[in-house]
Amino acid sequence: MHTIGKIDKNIYKCVTEDIVTDEVIITDERIEHITQRCERDFYKKYGKYFSEILKDPDYIFPDKKNTALVCKKIIDDGKYINIALRLVTSVDNPEYKNSIITAVGENEK
Repeated sequence: MHTIGKIDKNIYKCVTEDIVTDEVIITDERIEHITQRCERDFYKKYGKYFSEILKDPDYIFPDKKNTALVCKKIIDDGKYINIALRLVTSVDNPEYKNSIITAVGENEK
């Protein structure tokens, strides 16, 4: 498990108002998933931006239950990075943290 950073719970209220923690993590299994699904070096290249993307997204879209699709354009190469973030609510295990499910890059088109 790797700590990514913290989110401002207020900006994620468009997904759910019942967010119990501001901490965000990613597991080794999810890093492997991202690496297999995207280009091999995707996590190495863009993982350093995940905290910034989650703190200051361009867009947040509600997705599946208690999950946000978080989008931000990365200036370095003009690519949009989309992160699926599972938000922890009061019905979840209190030891859980908000966690990155997956991430993908999209060209500017």
